[in-house]
This record gives sequence, C-alpha cells and structure tokens, in this order.
Amino acid sequence: MTASGSTPPVAEAARRDIPAFVRAGDRTMWIDGRPVAAVSGKTLPNTDPVTEQPLASVPRGEAADVDAAVKAARQAFTDPAWADMSPDRRGRILNQIADVIEEHADELATIDSVNMGAPRFLTGHMLAEASEVFRYYAGWPTKLSGVNVPAGNDRVAYTRKEPLGVVGIIWGWNGPMGQLPGKLAPALAAGNTVVLKPAETASLSTLRLAELLAATDLPAGVINVVTGLGSEAGQALVAHPEVAKIAFTGSTATGKVVQRLATDTLKRVTLELGGKSPSVVFADADLDTAARGVAAGFLGNAGQACVAGSRVFVEESIRDEFVKKLLQTMEAFTPGDPLTQGTLVGPLSTKAQFDRVSSYLDIARQEGANVVTGGGRFGDHGYFFAPTLLDDVRPDMRVVREEIFGPVGVLTTFTDVDDAIAQANDTDYGLAASVWTTNLTTAHRMAAAVEAGTVWVNTWAEMSTGSLPFGGYKQSGLGREGGLEGLDAYTQVKTVRIAL
Repeated sequence: MTASGSTPPVAEAARRDIPAFVRAGDRTMWIDGRPVAAVSGKTLPNTDPVTEQPLASVPRGEAADVDAAVKAARQAFTDPAWADMSPDRRGRILNQIADVIEEHADELATIDSVNMGAPRFLTGHMLAEASEVFRYYAGWPTKLSGVNVPAGNDRVAYTRKEPLGVVGIIWGWNGPMGQLPGKLAPALAAGNTVVLKPAETASLSTLRLAELLAATDLPAGVINVVTGLGSEAGQALVAHPEVAKIAFTGSTATGKVVQRLATDTLKRVTLELGGKSPSVVFADADLDTAARGVAAGFLGNAGQACVAGSRVFVEESIRDEFVKKLLQTMEAFTPGDPLTQGTLVGPLSTKAQFDRVSSYLDIARQEGANVVTGGGRFGDHGYFFAPTLLDDVRPDMRVVREEIFGPVGVLTTFTDVDDAIAQANDTDYGLAASVWTTNLTTAHRMAAAVEAGTVWVNTWAEMSTGSLPFGGYKQSGLGREGGLEGLDAYTQVKTVRIAL
C-alpha cells in the first residue's frame, strides 16, 4: 500500500494478461456444501506477486466461522450418507475427486502460479501429482481392516480401524495444490470429515476446488473451507474441542504453537515443518548432474520449499571446479513471469517474504559471508529476488542455521565422509537431504547416517504420488504423510472382545 492507502501503480514492464477466472472478484468460503461469507463480513486480499496488485478478496473467517464449519463437519461425520457409506463407494468418490482435479488441472495450476508465484511448469507438476495421490488412496478404503486375535474357544477378539472424526487441515502458501492432497486424501479414505484452512495469502485454488467438488457425490459437509488469518481462524480450528486431529504444514515456529494449542484437548497432530536440508557433493560425483540438482535444490520455487537444499557441502578437492559449474547452471534460473513458458524461478510469494529474505542477506553481510552471486532484488517490480550463493560461511551464522525460505544457498567444504556426515547433521532440522556420488558404499553410508526423513541419492525432490512416507526428524516435524503410515495417522484402533 502507498502512503495514501491506494495500491501501488503497476510498472509498464509488469503488465500482463491474467485469465479472468483468477481475478474473478470476491470469493466465498465453503461450509456445509454452500458458499458463505465471513460472519463479520471482513475480507483479506490475495495479491499477484508479479504486479504487486490485488487479485481477489477472500473472507476473513474467525472463530464463529470455524465453529460453523466444524459443526457441519461433525454432522456430516455422523450422517449415514457418509458414516454408513460402503468402503467401495468411498473409494469411487476419491477417484471422482481425482477426475475433477485432472479435468481442471490447467485452471488450478494457473491460479496457484498467479496467486503465489510458482512457475507454471511446477504448479502443473503439482496438479498431476495431486490426482495421483487421490487415486492411490482411493484403493485403501476397501483394505482398512483390523485383525482377528486368538482368545480361546469361548471368546472372539478382534480390532477395528476407525476414523477419528473431524480433521482440521492447515497448510502452506508455497504450493497449495501440491500440499493439500497428502492430507485430504488419506483423511477422506479413512472416513473422516474435514475443515480446510488454506494460507491467507494463497487461498484461491482451494476455494475453486471446493466449488468444483460440488459436482461429485461427496455429501455436503464432508469438506468445508474457512479462509482467514492463522492467528484467528487457524488458532480457532486448532483449539476447537470437536476437532480430533490437526494436520499442519508450515514453519517450525508456528508448528510449535499448533502443538501447544492442541494439548488442551489432547488432539492428535501431524506436523510437517521447516528444513535446512544439506546437499552433499562428493568428488566422484557426476559434477554436471550434481550442479543441476543442487541448483534446483535451493532455487526451485524461488527457494520457498521446506525441502530446499540450501546448505551445499562440496568435497574440498573439487570445490573450485564445482562452484564454476554451479554458477553456470544458476544462470538458467533467471527469475521471470511464472506464466511464461521456460521460467524456472518466479517471484517470492509476498512482500513480507521478500522483506524476510532481504533481511537475511543483510545479516549475511554483517556476519562476514561473501556474496558470490545475487544478493538482492531482481528487476524493478514485483517480489523477484536474484538467485544467490554465499560462501565463506561459518556453522554458527544465522544464514547457515536458520530457514531463509528464499533462493539462497550457503556453500562450504568437507574433507571426507565422516566430516560430511557431521556437518550435514549439525542442524536443528531433519526433513530431507541429497547425496551426490557414484560410490555405492558412500551412498548407503550417507543414507543411513544423515538425520533426515528423506534422503535422495543423485537426484533431488523426487516425491512419490502417495505411496512413500514423508516427514521430518528433529524440529522438522512429527508423523508422516504418504503411504500406509500417512493413512494410519487418520485412524484409531478399537479392540473388541466378545464372550460367546
């Protein structure tokens, strides 16, 4: 906003054609199968990070709106239309959701690219994976079974896997349609109902998806969407006594708040939190491939990724050679309009995020780090930040220890495998890691020793379409998403004993 309270003018270079469906005016929440405004009538803007202009407004939901959504979800949970639905039919509905996502993938991907700035190729990839996640979990309702346990000739004993009830889902702005399926699909497959609280700055694709799902056989109230601030709608959802579980993706600091709030009602939580992931390059690696993977690791989605490989460790003997290749590779990651074909890096999502990343570069310079390339704004409009590489860093520097969430990598060297393991593990986080080597022994040793929930070898950020668990060690989170582990997180086990 300018001093007068008006929106800033649009630089001529920032003007572009935006599809009408992205900027279609005020949006509504979705509660009990109906579009509704916030009780207070308040709204929040969702902004285009390329032009810095408002796209649309979304309701600023608060505790009263959350309560209405939870009550609708609770009613749907006990309604025979959902509670007594056969597992086979529930699986068919998940496949219907996958169909809807596939049919409208271009629209939903474009909305996310405009709303939060991720390149169109990346949001398209997220939508392709989204439909596959729903198809994976569509096969599970018919396979959620307990076990019969021997209990003697005059007894029958068995277990049942049952849904938890109402699940609250809160997730990040850095890939809305990429993060939601891993929570929503298993929650529905297990028979729960849900209240979704998307990020306040990137709510548009979730609201559109809710509208589209009205065409499926999903009963009203099974999926509800409340938009609003985390400090208002988010906290109300976490604290609500009728919510049985919270699935959260976001920063570690906010995750700790979520966990504390959840203790009052002892609700279950799954937390997928921050990261400061290591990319470890050994001298025997294919250095051209490693340079491409490392660059993508900390520049992909403008570094706005929990798995971003922002700590780069290079074996001493190849440091100069690898840095040269890395800098050459980084030239391909020139920031640009996320809707333009070939763009690999878009803008940072919001002004707040741009200011945050800029402040970390100030800190880096104050602490003595050397800016090899980048280090500030790219261009003269929008929230574009130049791809940045820092070296001459120490383990105690804030840019080494803290999650920046921008296109910034910090580079240091190591001497041998033991040194690489020690430096990679010298962090409060443990979400992911990548190892670049052609030595199978080194690969397996690193995979076993690095303290991270996912270790990639000679690749980066390959995510399964639902079949493999994903989550963090240490302060990168609690629990897992994906696979059977992800499904179990939305069920509870009941033991039954019958005297004959």
